[in-house]
Amino acid sequence: MTVFNLQISENSDDAGVRLDRYISQELPDLSRSRIQQLIEEGNVQLNGKVCISKKINVKVGDRITLEIPQAQPLELQAEDIPLDILYEDDQLLILNKPAGLVVHPAPGHPDGTLVNALLAHCPNLPGIGGVQRPGIVHRLDKDTTGAIAIAKTELAHHHLQAQLKAKTARREYLGVVYGAPKTKSGTIDMPIGRHPQDRKKMAIMSVEAGGRVAVTHWQILERLGNYTLILFQLETGRTHQIRVHSAKIGHPIVGDPVYGSGRSVGVNLPGQALHAWRLKLQHPLSGEMIEVTATPPSQFTKLLEMLKRRIAP
Repeated sequence: MTVFNLQISENSDDAGVRLDRYISQELPDLSRSRIQQLIEEGNVQLNGKVCISKKINVKVGDRITLEIPQAQPLELQAEDIPLDILYEDDQLLILNKPAGLVVHPAPGHPDGTLVNALLAHCPNLPGIGGVQRPGIVHRLDKDTTGAIAIAKTELAHHHLQAQLKAKTARREYLGVVYGAPKTKSGTIDMPIGRHPQDRKKMAIMSVEAGGRVAVTHWQILERLGNYTLILFQLETGRTHQIRVHSAKIGHPIVGDPVYGSGRSVGVNLPGQALHAWRLKLQHPLSGEMIEVTATPPSQFTKLLEMLKRRIAP
């Protein structure tokens, strides 16, 4: 268990600040959402008593104790699940993830995940980047397909995470959206946080309210009647970022069961029509730039073909 002890001094400007905000200012390595979770779970004490209210305002002289429980390792089992490998060497692995494959075990998905498949493919993977999500550097949603990078060593894990943080790794997605944007390209700069009512969803939320900076660049590749094929480039990598941003500007991803319109398009999609198409990153050892392109799944291709037939003269 890790313990942090904080105290509001007499000359502090933080008197009157919300508890969760004060802690996030003092401990910037912890996300605001993580701090709020720790408060809600009873891991924060205010003046010696457990405090589960994140909105309480701190005052001069307050003593705050934050405890971070030790992560409980999951009993991960190796499973022989086929992998579509785009690139592999002794440092990293890049895969084309299919729809329906959860990246790592979580409540409701204890097995049958990408991590279970990786443990069978890479026997030395356990412990790389932590026991709960070995090798995982970034995520793709369950029904989002495409390129995902896996670290096979601690060096690669730290190096790839640093590239994502510094925004030097390039992640491009193909998505089919409802409607026709008026401009050819644009940037969506709206912070994203956990939905206040539905904990399984994300939402546009101010930084002050707990949102985290989220930036998505987009460019139209093809107009398909009342649908549009768009190239998205992530500058940040928040949970459900493209899906939330697209819905917010009035053009949700086709087939998105959470943020979409619910309208049928005539193709049996496994989920949202969103595909991690291209991944470009620097090799952790050689420094060489590696670029891979993941072929979209057949359902994505069928959707595009059907939409093109609809507008054909």
